[in-house]
Amino acid sequence: MHTIESLMKQLEELDIDSKGTLLVHSSMKSMGQVEGGADTVLDAFTEYMKDGLLVLPTHTWSYIKADNPKFYVDRSPCCVGILPELFRNRPGVVRSLHPTHSVAALGRDSIEFTHDDHHFDTPCARGSSWGKLLDREATILLVGVDLKRNTFIHGVEEWMDIEGRLTDGHEMLYTVLPDGTEIPVPSRRHCGLSWSHHFWKVDEVLESKGAMYKGRLGDAVVRVCDAAKVAKVITEMLKDNPDLFSDNNPLDT
Repeated sequence: MHTIESLMKQLEELDIDSKGTLLVHSSMKSMGQVEGGADTVLDAFTEYMKDGLLVLPTHTWSYIKADNPKFYVDRSPCCVGILPELFRNRPGVVRSLHPTHSVAALGRDSIEFTHDDHHFDTPCARGSSWGKLLDREATILLVGVDLKRNTFIHGVEEWMDIEGRLTDGHEMLYTVLPDGTEIPVPSRRHCGLSWSHHFWKVDEVLESKGAMYKGRLGDAVVRVCDAAKVAKVITEMLKDNPDLFSDNNPLDT
């Protein structure tokens, strides 16, 4: 049975920078039995990162669309797991205003980190929270999930303007604030194939180049990604082969 103390010890052993910026993609089930369940996991992350910034994705892309265009910041549930859903409702947590790819943040500079996202018409704009992960040399922690869940890689493709990743046209979506104010957010969307299903292909490359390493949190296998190094490696690979993630075939060796 894992406890808050044992989880925090594992975070320390993973060499997570407690004063930096940490974004967590997660599968609660993968962690095994935790005393107190998901809330204990969030308590461990929150306590460990109390002098830094803790970020979880609170995406709603699966159901906020042209035929259901209103994203309610305070009550639209996220579609990426129980930990983000519980986290966004915790005291002090700030949720960004992007209608499909919001994040929730707690800690140092949380308002500054989240406040620009709805000003962009794409999911992972360079000036959004996803680009700020690069600026801050953040750590991206994948708990019990692999690179297919690493939204940051969508960002790298977007910043390089890889063909076929985004719709040409816009949907008119709306971010609704708790006071009822509606903010129009014309939005392009990810389109075509499920490109992220192909991100696994660079797993070994990122490890070999020191951009990622693996460890454990609870029972889960975790991937600890250095956002800046991941961006550098994948940018170089996409320059050589813009179709890198266009199929699900292993890399040529």
